[in-house]
Amino acid sequence: MGLNESDTRAKLIDPAIHACGWTEDLIKREETAGPIEIIGGKARRRARGRVDYTLRVKAKPDTQPVAVALIEAKAEDLPPAHGLEQGKAYADARRVHVPFVFSTNGHLFVEYDRFTGKTSAPRPLAEFPTPAELRARYELHVGFRLDDPAAAPLLARYAGGEATRRYYQDAAIRAALEKIARCELAGQPPRALLALATGAGKTFIAVNLLKRIADAGQLRRALFVCDRDELRLQASGAFQNLFGADAAVVSAREPQKNARILIATYQTLDVADEGATANFLTNNYPENYFSHIVIDECHRSAWGKWSQVFTRNPSAVQIGLTATPRELELSARSAEAAADAQITADNVKHFGEPVYEYDIGQGIEDGYLAACEIRQGRVDIDQRAFTVDEILALNPVNPNTGAPATRDQLRELYEKTSYEDRILLPDRVYAMCRDLFELLLDTGGPQQKTIIFCVRDRHADDVARVLNNLYTEWCAEQGVERAEHYAFKCTAASSGGDYLADLRGSSSDYFVATTVDLLTTGVDVPAVRNIVFFRYVNSPISFYQMIGRGTRLDVASGKLMFRVYDYTDATRLFGETFLTKLRGPRKTSERPEGYDADEPPEPPVQVAGLEVGVTEAGRYIITLVDGKSTKVTVEEYKQRLAARLVAEAPTLEDFRARWIEAPDRETLLAALPDGGRSAQVVRLLDQMDDYDLYDVLADLAYGMAPRTRAERAGAFSYKHEGWLAAMPKPAALTLRALASQFARNGTAELENPRIFQTPEVKRAGGLPALELLGKPNQILHETKERLFAA
Repeated sequence: MGLNESDTRAKLIDPAIHACGWTEDLIKREETAGPIEIIGGKARRRARGRVDYTLRVKAKPDTQPVAVALIEAKAEDLPPAHGLEQGKAYADARRVHVPFVFSTNGHLFVEYDRFTGKTSAPRPLAEFPTPAELRARYELHVGFRLDDPAAAPLLARYAGGEATRRYYQDAAIRAALEKIARCELAGQPPRALLALATGAGKTFIAVNLLKRIADAGQLRRALFVCDRDELRLQASGAFQNLFGADAAVVSAREPQKNARILIATYQTLDVADEGATANFLTNNYPENYFSHIVIDECHRSAWGKWSQVFTRNPSAVQIGLTATPRELELSARSAEAAADAQITADNVKHFGEPVYEYDIGQGIEDGYLAACEIRQGRVDIDQRAFTVDEILALNPVNPNTGAPATRDQLRELYEKTSYEDRILLPDRVYAMCRDLFELLLDTGGPQQKTIIFCVRDRHADDVARVLNNLYTEWCAEQGVERAEHYAFKCTAASSGGDYLADLRGSSSDYFVATTVDLLTTGVDVPAVRNIVFFRYVNSPISFYQMIGRGTRLDVASGKLMFRVYDYTDATRLFGETFLTKLRGPRKTSERPEGYDADEPPEPPVQVAGLEVGVTEAGRYIITLVDGKSTKVTVEEYKQRLAARLVAEAPTLEDFRARWIEAPDRETLLAALPDGGRSAQVVRLLDQMDDYDLYDVLADLAYGMAPRTRAERAGAFSYKHEGWLAAMPKPAALTLRALASQFARNGTAELENPRIFQTPEVKRAGGLPALELLGKPNQILHETKERLFAA
């Protein structure tokens, strides 16, 4: 039997490529975050994530290495190209932003060249390219040499070292610096666009990008523009950590002309919308004042007033950051969707195609973003429309005065997109809130941080009121103390920003925020576990921003995943594609196609007495399918997981053998959809918190009857009573104590190097007791074999 992946790498691959000049300082092990396990109510990372081995080259001994290749190890007895289909190779190369991907079994290797799109025939590993050869090929294709002055920022080291940066952040920074260098050498405007999911750390990228440019001596004065004060506050801390007093926040009274890095909002610069004058920008900063500009949230609006930041600094390096994928769905003709198409076209027209993209599905797979479950609900009356005669029969009233509404005040037809906007339906609000509240009770209780997106300010008021009443009734029924502030309105019209600190920081109140658009961007609340759509959404850009409020992990509160409760089919916008046609910047007088001319607001009407039903319309998970974030049913997600597991370990015996060995187990988990996270998600979905992942997966893929950790530990004791009785009593007691540790914390606890220091194991006899039987490692291995066979 040949060597496994890890042994192939250590014993065959590493020595061979070292002989070709790839010393340890040129090999970077890029490890993803890995899955988080929730055991005993506490969250902690268990198995490591995926490990990418990147090959890097240096221009000089003291410069930052530049990644040029990815090398994948295969088990010795597999073909060298095993699993390296061209599509996967291309995706891996894009994900790590390298031009070359190698795959080897320790004897032969194949190479995928992203530049040419070709995969080579197998060659002996002794012929592996040297660093000088790969550097020359890299330079040929990117269009510059690493010792060119334009490439100097690529060679500038990270100011704080590389320990805190993530692989995709480095990839994004390299992609932007490469594009800037090419533009400068070609005499083109130096511009770059980066698209990364909310929660992926775009601010880290912006700060380190500018810092490396500054350390290369190429930054004169930079402007970082973001949307809203919340983002400005977050950004200022990050910039000041690296730039110190050279970084300053711009305010209406202080343009901060003495600072080198200026952090400002669109609003402060007076370029937030078409009605703005741009006076602050033009009065304080003459043309070409900035050498570098970074625009955060550049998807915020189409090419409008804020573009003056760019047009007044035409010579500046201009970098755009967005959380919205380049490809969006225009499944329905609407003003919102048409506006999104224009925004995307404007960005691509100005910056070019994104030089690097990292979406929510990849973030989930890597373990950097929370997994996403979708619970879809169907509101029965939303499947129909109401005619004016039907509305009149229900005695409509003015919701503000209570006066009866007349036919002249009504529309001929009211459809679902009018509900809670032009026509208020309190019975519908109650039914949706009741259904949501019951779902919260089923998934951990009502006191979960939740954001509900509503139609308008009045709707947000109504939803908060109904939820507060439901919560009050529940507290009385359960005999529990009621939180003073449970559901609250958080909208721009109600100064909702005043409550953001409570939503983020309070663990005893301010649980449910009802909003319209205040919480769509610029708010970092990691503890948010639920995103709720009570409003119809046609804008893919807005949708991705809303979803982004839930993507951040929060280990402190044990948040591994978040849920989307979708009552309006907003999640149809996941995973759809369209490519916008490029147009020039839109003139101020133009409207998006389908846009209605401004009309005086018509008074809404209110109708009561409807019977409204809400039914479940499916459960879904967001995962990567063919490299794209896609909504799949929970059952399909489980099927994909089971199929991948059986492909890696065909039988239960194979699975058990690989589970017992920690390196083999980690490799196995990393091969599953979304890495080891998928097993964790299934455990949460099926409410199997008391089960070890071994039982969760064995049940799913092989039909084994699952046991809780406590049941498995108990079965080990009575099924192997004879084996335990035949050994010295201290050794038997120690093994029973180890099984007891498994019952508490699962497989990984058996491999915890401190397990023999725990009081229970130590009292039983500990490591010295096992040494009476022989080599402790061998005894532990046999114990695990018996434990998982119990």
